Amino acid sequence: MTTRSFNDYQLSEDITRALTTLGYTQPTDVQHKVIPIALQERDLTVKSRTGSGKTAAFGIPICELVEWEENRPQALILTPTRELADQVKQDMTNIGRFKRIKAVALYGKQPFAKQKIELHQKCHVVVGTPGRVLDHIQKGTLDVERLKYLVIDEADEMLRMGFIEQVGAIIDELPTDRMTMLFSATLPKDVEQLCHQYLRKPIDIEIETPEAAKVQIEHSLITVRENEKWPLLQNVLVMENPENCIIFCRTQEHVDKLYNQLDQLDFPCDKIHGGMVQDDRFLVMNAFKRGEFRFLVATDVAARGIDVEDITHVINYDLPMEKESYVHRIGRTGRAGKTGKAISFVTPHEDKFLADIEGYLGFEIPRKDAPDSEEVAAKQAAFDQKMQATPVIKRDRSDQLNKGIMKLYFNGGKKKKIRAVDFVGTLAKIEGVTAEDIGIITIQDNVSYVDILNGKGPMVLKIMKNTTIKGKLLKVHEANK
Repeated sequence: MTTRSFNDYQLSEDITRALTTLGYTQPTDVQHKVIPIALQERDLTVKSRTGSGKTAAFGIPICELVEWEENRPQALILTPTRELADQVKQDMTNIGRFKRIKAVALYGKQPFAKQKIELHQKCHVVVGTPGRVLDHIQKGTLDVERLKYLVIDEADEMLRMGFIEQVGAIIDELPTDRMTMLFSATLPKDVEQLCHQYLRKPIDIEIETPEAAKVQIEHSLITVRENEKWPLLQNVLVMENPENCIIFCRTQEHVDKLYNQLDQLDFPCDKIHGGMVQDDRFLVMNAFKRGEFRFLVATDVAARGIDVEDITHVINYDLPMEKESYVHRIGRTGRAGKTGKAISFVTPHEDKFLADIEGYLGFEIPRKDAPDSEEVAAKQAAFDQKMQATPVIKRDRSDQLNKGIMKLYFNGGKKKKIRAVDFVGTLAKIEGVTAEDIGIITIQDNVSYVDILNGKGPMVLKIMKNTTIKGKLLKVHEANK
């Protein structure tokens, strides 16, 4: 069997260098099938479960295809949630780091004016939720005239959350001469209709069926009365002793209650749901990714945008009422070829929901009995030991990429008639600095930010304290953002 490599796709040095630094070694199935076709700028529909590496599948070809010299947005990526928009923006920035690709995230509950300023800068890729993206297009703050690439990510979730009409309204505003890629874990009829309406002779790719997911994820269910779920959860957690685990509830109130119960017993846990302010949701997600706590209690809002490696268990404390939600929830585990467990608590009156889920999966979820007291007692010591262990903080994939980068702040911008080319011209004259060492440049009205790559930031900072730009000596220091 031939070993796959990203070198097979004849990518530019800037992109392959970023992939190597990020730790991408071999393409996943979805990347192997999507990247070559996307590089030919063909329309695509891709049915692939979460955790298959699809963000890089569209991110790599987009970063390869966009032209750095063009100042206006060339790619638009639509996502159903703010968390996913932020995650995809970071991924695009990382993959395009050495090509100096500038990505901007647009979503609600963030200042419109700040986003407007970002869009007024040089911008290659826009990632956003449908409502805020449509708002910017209608107000004329998002210029789509040069847009060549459209990605609709998690299309089935867009449908479930009621965004499909907004997606259609956005597409109606875009140039017709573009490439469109649609990704979805499932393909309901309305999503298929979207494909027929807006994609041109798309190539259909299906990576794996629900049956294939059965191999990577060990499914099980336990029948339980509603008032017995809490003691059952405690026993299941002792028996399973997961490395890290997401516990899904149906409502925000259930999440709050269950989180408080776990917290009172000193479980290393936190919670996330749509009722929390956005900054708090980001803080929780980032802490979970770093491994600062093991148990995350969540509503379905967290089934999107959780790109966390090595989640060993998903527990459906409340069975989802929609069959697609089951697939999205369990997609948090068994990712990237690894195995995981999905354990569902089912009450006697939830037979209809369960039948829908099993019919959709194409197999019957194995039933198992609740653990008895003797089994739990035998596992208690090992569970207690892990509970007392100091968490091992994980390094983010982008840490290595960002290690040699310093962002510099300059107290001058457009109002002082300073342009990106002025920074490049001045910095490239410094001995030992080339254009390859200059990253993303962001110029605002009164300030500018410049990424200095390859560990040369401290040297550049020292020299620029006494060097003029366009005849002006600007204050410069390491940026705090």
